[in-house]
Amino acid sequence: MKVSKGTKLFILGAVLVVIDQIIKVLVKTNMELGESIDVIGDWFKLHFVLNKGMAFGMAFGGLWGKVLLSVFRIVLFGFLCWWISGLSRKKDTPAGVLVGLTMITAGALGNIFDCLFYGMIWPETVMPGAPFAFMFGQVVDMFYFPLFDYQLPWMDYPRTFFGAVFNFADSCVTCGAIYLLLFQYKFFSKEQ
Repeated sequence: MKVSKGTKLFILGAVLVVIDQIIKVLVKTNMELGESIDVIGDWFKLHFVLNKGMAFGMAFGGLWGKVLLSVFRIVLFGFLCWWISGLSRKKDTPAGVLVGLTMITAGALGNIFDCLFYGMIWPETVMPGAPFAFMFGQVVDMFYFPLFDYQLPWMDYPRTFFGAVFNFADSCVTCGAIYLLLFQYKFFSKEQ
């Protein structure tokens, strides 16, 4: 029995989302908020934080920003699913393009799930001041790579190089996007 490209991509996306959610649930249920565990020395830690906004801890306009970001993510997820579906039917679409887009889509879905449902599963993850739990859950982040500290002459205090805390879904989005930019740019320039 031959498995279609679309089915393979769906399985890949589902596996990535499941891995993301397993990691987040394990962190949420086994670590205290703010707790850190050294994994490899001082430069790779599991550090449990809740993220109100976008990838890598960036915030976006309070409660209304959260709603707009959630709606944008849902629309983007729908568009990506539609686009991947169309591209997977074309014989000349490289597998790498489909895999990169699937990684981005899976990462988006992982964080959408957190925003939409984590507030209902774990009330303590609801954004402060939110009128209800649905759509106001905060995203669970845990990967932290404080590679080194630096201070430039105009800075008041030292800063950490790559001080962002992120999750597996953020990694899927970032790695998928970088892969597409580095290795599949010819396909997208041809598509235009």
